[in-house]
Amino acid sequence: MANQGTRRRLVWAVVGAIVLVGAVIALLVGRLGEPGDSPTPTGIGGSSAPSSTAPGVDGDVVDPGVTDRGWVPEPITRDQDAYIRAALEAAGTVDTRKATRAEWVSWLETWFTPSPLYDSEKDALDQMAGYKAELDQSVVLPQQLWDDLAKEDGRVEARVVGDIDYLELPETTAQHMWTGTADVVMHYTRVGDGREVSYDETVRVSVQVVCDAESVPAPGSAQRAGDCKVVRFFDEAVG
Repeated sequence: MANQGTRRRLVWAVVGAIVLVGAVIALLVGRLGEPGDSPTPTGIGGSSAPSSTAPGVDGDVVDPGVTDRGWVPEPITRDQDAYIRAALEAAGTVDTRKATRAEWVSWLETWFTPSPLYDSEKDALDQMAGYKAELDQSVVLPQQLWDDLAKEDGRVEARVVGDIDYLELPETTAQHMWTGTADVVMHYTRVGDGREVSYDETVRVSVQVVCDAESVPAPGSAQRAGDCKVVRFFDEAVG
């Protein structure tokens, strides 16, 4: 099992162009750098969830074949609750026997869409590139820990438990962006000394998504503009 410091840095980056007073965000493995030109929110609401928008093509996924690599498929939906659950689980579910870390990270990047908070397309694309770099460098399992896990045929299955708490920010809500935080149980399985060992760890993580508004579908998929996509994973929990 990774030590406490490592585990607390094992989670993801999310609030698109928004930084919250002081505390932002949940953990998986690295520590996110200071966000760039993110607008500052005017206030933080409670944990009440916004009402879900009409679903897109619920039940469908972008690529069902990714399950063969031990990954969580990206759902095709406009239901932010369902999508956030899948996104948080995807960012913590790996099987080192079936894919490399580089392949996994590249696939996670296909979940992203540019933030609708930017008027300039170039600025939005530049910011998205920064969020993808943060995902690789500060959020998910780093290469060294991946290699250590791989030596023991390691795999991790992430599962969201309980409700999703939503951060109420007028600036993002107006753009159909939702910042959700939830508890995730990480189920580790490793093989050592000829025997398989499993253990659980619970982490609290956050992600920001855009649904039923401006989003760019994954190329060649059945997704449509407006279907939910990831804006950002956070490396510490929001709230």
